[in-house]
Amino acid sequence: MNSREKGKAGEREAAAFLTLNGLPARRGCQFSGSPDSPDVVCPLLPGVHLEVKRCERTDLEGWLAQATADAGGKLPVVIHRKNNGTWIGILRAEDLLALLRASPFARVGACNETRNPGPSGEAP
Repeated sequence: MNSREKGKAGEREAAAFLTLNGLPARRGCQFSGSPDSPDVVCPLLPGVHLEVKRCERTDLEGWLAQATADAGGKLPVVIHRKNNGTWIGILRAEDLLALLRASPFARVGACNETRNPGPSGEAP
């Protein structure tokens, strides 16, 4: 199977994974990277741009840069799986924090403090 066919198969697998987990999804129409052409379309997540990577090698920063460039203001998320692996989601840390603050996993008010990170990303 060539890489293009493997990519299509990965997109179908990712769509099936989302669908089985309560987020009906389908493979997107491919228009060479734009907000209107995510790899996977999930109508319940209209503000999320889903980029799928189904390969053994990893290029997290490159993949996220591609998803961000293609997202057009939507939340860029990369879904990745290696052979015999589990699906993992990759997103910018600041986006993860925003999602966590808005989730039931956070105590209300406890996450509203703003801290200015130092040069290493750690709070002072």
